[in-house]
Amino acid sequence: MLGLLANDVRWQLLRALAGGDLRVQELTDRLDRPQNLVSYHLRKLRAARLVAERRSSADSRDVYYHLDIGQLRDSYDSLGKALHPAVGAVRVAPPLATRADAPTRILFLCTHNSARSQMAEGILRTRSWLPVEVFSAGNAPTAVHPLALRAMQEIGIDISRQRARHLDELARDSFDLVITVCDRMREACPAFPNDPRQIHWSIADPAEVAGSNEARFRAFQQTAVELSTRIHFLLLTLNVQQQEAYDG
Repeated sequence: MLGLLANDVRWQLLRALAGGDLRVQELTDRLDRPQNLVSYHLRKLRAARLVAERRSSADSRDVYYHLDIGQLRDSYDSLGKALHPAVGAVRVAPPLATRADAPTRILFLCTHNSARSQMAEGILRTRSWLPVEVFSAGNAPTAVHPLALRAMQEIGIDISRQRARHLDELARDSFDLVITVCDRMREACPAFPNDPRQIHWSIADPAEVAGSNEARFRAFQQTAVELSTRIHFLLLTLNVQQQEAYDG
């Protein structure tokens, strides 16, 4: 692990992917390195299971790369324990917000606002220990998918009162963070007032999975797990940023 991360290109790749999913051309632009070199080091990171890839649903010629922060954390733990039992073994519980902070306004976007963005909205609203205001929308909204409702109920989250909305309803609103969870939506994401930070999570649409009812529901369950993991690490990042701003 130390040897893998000691390489400057691989370290820069992980730093870039820590901010969201990116395509290889975006990575070459950010690192200002040739594509063959970037691709070589991405293969190394994929072999170590620190980075995963997924073909874009907006353009099948594109591939998005995603940093598996959970795997990276577990690898660090294993490395620490190999050196000393006390290293890397401590888990610190997320701190509870104790200050009357202005809530962080977060918007999740996907095309139909029927599954991924709705699930993300419900997970963040329910599990955040930080003051947040969370919304979701799409550019071709339909209705909340019944299997999304069921998958959320299974993990103790009720999104039955949420509704699909067009992003035009929020066009004049200000947000601190806009997260696209759909490749097509990333390509069509509009500008918002105050130029909020934008992050992309390349997540497959569970509603497009064919097969038996069991297979389709399993796709929604997997989406719930992936969103829960990403949102957990997002909250940890926001917590650190808020603490740094408060200390500063």
